[in-house]
Amino acid sequence: MQTNRSIVLVVLAGIWLGGFTAGLQAQEPAKVVSQPASVLPNLNQLTDAEKDAGWKLLFDGQTTTGWRNFGKETISQGWRVLDGALCRVDKTAGDIITVGQFDNFILELDYKVPAHANSGIMCRVSEDEKRAPFSGIEFQLLDNTDPKGDSQKAGWAYALYQPPLDPQTGRPQDATKPVGEWNHVKLVYRGAHVEYWMNGVKYLEFEIGSADFNQRLAASKFATWPKFAKNNTGHIALQGDHGDVCFANIKLLPFVLPVEETSNEKMQ
Repeated sequence: MQTNRSIVLVVLAGIWLGGFTAGLQAQEPAKVVSQPASVLPNLNQLTDAEKDAGWKLLFDGQTTTGWRNFGKETISQGWRVLDGALCRVDKTAGDIITVGQFDNFILELDYKVPAHANSGIMCRVSEDEKRAPFSGIEFQLLDNTDPKGDSQKAGWAYALYQPPLDPQTGRPQDATKPVGEWNHVKLVYRGAHVEYWMNGVKYLEFEIGSADFNQRLAASKFATWPKFAKNNTGHIALQGDHGDVCFANIKLLPFVLPVEETSNEKMQ
């Protein structure tokens, strides 16, 4: 009888441990899978409609042609083309800029970040500001889930503007996708008017040189930077400070402002 009782106890213990172990496994975080650029539609190509509208590709998906490091004539080995994406691969990358310069445009691109990454996009950048590409306002890119990350989140105008509060969470709206997945960005620069979009959601808009903008600028670390947000035209910049961010489908639609808008620009 004792032997049978022992056998029953062993079986019950095995069942309990098995269930306990399964419970632990179920609580483990899901493995982050980094999506290849090949999942993106029309990878690094313009549709016929985009070509007719005047869109331009800023990245051909095969080479780094059209890009160089800020303040230099070439691009570092810290930037590589991997699986059709322009990727920052190590700390030697540095910030890169387009060879060409642009004034009024719509810029669209796809990006993804690994855990803890931090990067950004700046527009209308000039090289006469020696603080890297910070003559342009930064569209922040990073891992929003990083508990030790920047207080500024992806899609914000760094130190100036952030999306409105989400009524369900009480926190600024967050339309970013999980780490390792591709996000789609749209930036509009029309004279003094700027718009930031993330995955089809309009995060914010502002007018450079307006009373509201100047008040926010005066309260930021950029207040004493004489070249900050002063350019009517300039390069597009991608940051390479830390975190192996990747970009793809980088395209731009330039346009000419009507005379009345040009004459009424608020930018100084």
